[in-house]
Amino acid sequence: MKVAIIGATGYSGTELFRLLYGHPHVSRCDVFSSSQDGVHVSESFPHVGSVDGAVLHKLEIEALAKYDVVFFATPPGVSGEWAPALVDRGVKVIDLSGDFRLKDGAVYEQWYGREAAPAEYLQKAVYGLTEWNREAVREAVLLSNPGCYPTATLLGLAPLVKEGLIKEDSIIVDAKSGVSGAGRKAGLGTHFSEVNENVKIYKVNVHQHIPEIEQTLQTWNEAMEPITFSTHLIPMTRGIMATIYAKAKQPISPNDLVDLYKTSYEGSPFVRIRQLGQFPATKEVYGSNYCDIGLAYDERTGRVTVVSVIDNLMKGAAGQAVQNFNLMMGWDEAEGLHSLPIYP
Repeated sequence: MKVAIIGATGYSGTELFRLLYGHPHVSRCDVFSSSQDGVHVSESFPHVGSVDGAVLHKLEIEALAKYDVVFFATPPGVSGEWAPALVDRGVKVIDLSGDFRLKDGAVYEQWYGREAAPAEYLQKAVYGLTEWNREAVREAVLLSNPGCYPTATLLGLAPLVKEGLIKEDSIIVDAKSGVSGAGRKAGLGTHFSEVNENVKIYKVNVHQHIPEIEQTLQTWNEAMEPITFSTHLIPMTRGIMATIYAKAKQPISPNDLVDLYKTSYEGSPFVRIRQLGQFPATKEVYGSNYCDIGLAYDERTGRVTVVSVIDNLMKGAAGQAVQNFNLMMGWDEAEGLHSLPIYP
C-alpha cells in the first residue's frame, strides 16, 4: 500500500507519518507540501531523522493520483480544493481538516468563514467517527475524520442520546485541551508566557466544532436541541478532557449507566469504560488511540456526568485517521495502533 500525507510539517501530520511509517501494511509513505519542495521533514521535526521518504514533494495532482490513499493534515480550505480531483481519479482520501465534516455548505461558510467544498463531495464524504459508523467507513472513498473535541464529546454522549435517556435541550459540555490542539504556528495565544500557569476560555459560543457535534447528535435523535459547548486552553502539550452534563429523563441506576456504556462499546478496542466511581485523566491516554470514559449519576439533581478523555493528536486526529484507514482497506481496525499510553 502506497500512501501520501499532505501537511506533514504540522503536529497531526507528523504524528500521522510516525504511525504510517511503522504500519504493517504500508510499503511507502511520502510527504507533500505546497511550499517546501525538496526539504526533509527533519528540518521541521528533527526526531524524524533521516527516514527514507521524508523529503517533501511538490503538491501536484498527477503525482498524488499515483497513491492508493492520500491523507490531508492541512488547515481548512486546502482539502476542499484538492480532494475532489483525487477522488475523481479513483484515489481514496482521508481528510483530517474540517472541510468535509458539515453536510450543509452554508453552515460551513457561517462557522469557518470561507467557501465550502462542492456540495456533491460534502454529501459523498463519510464522517469517520469509527465506533459508530463502521459500515459506512468500510465503503468510504472520501472520509472526513472528526475533530478532536467532537470525538471526545460524541463518544461520551452516544449511548445516552441513542437510547433517548437525556433531555434533548440539556447538554452542557465543558472541554479542555492542551496547547498542541492549536497547531504549530506561533501566536500570542499559545506563547509560553501566556499559557504557562494559566487557563483560558476561548471561542465562547462560536467554536467551529459546535455544528459538527450538533449535526451528529441530530442524526442519532432528530429531536436534539443546540448544546452549550465551552472550550478552554490549559498548560499542557497533549490531551482533551470533555466533562459533559445532561439531565436524565428518568432516574437511572449508576450501575445500569456503566453497564449501558460497556455494552455499547463492546467490540470497540479503543474505548475503555471505567468502573463506577473511577474517572480518567488525560495522562492515562497520552500517546495512544484510546478514549477513556468515566460516568456518574447525581440523584439530587437528576443529571448524568460523563468524563471523556483522549489524546488530541491521536484519537482526536492521526490515530483515528489510521483506524479509519484500516477499515477502509479491510484490515483489523487496530493495525498499527496497539501501543499502550505513555506514562508518566
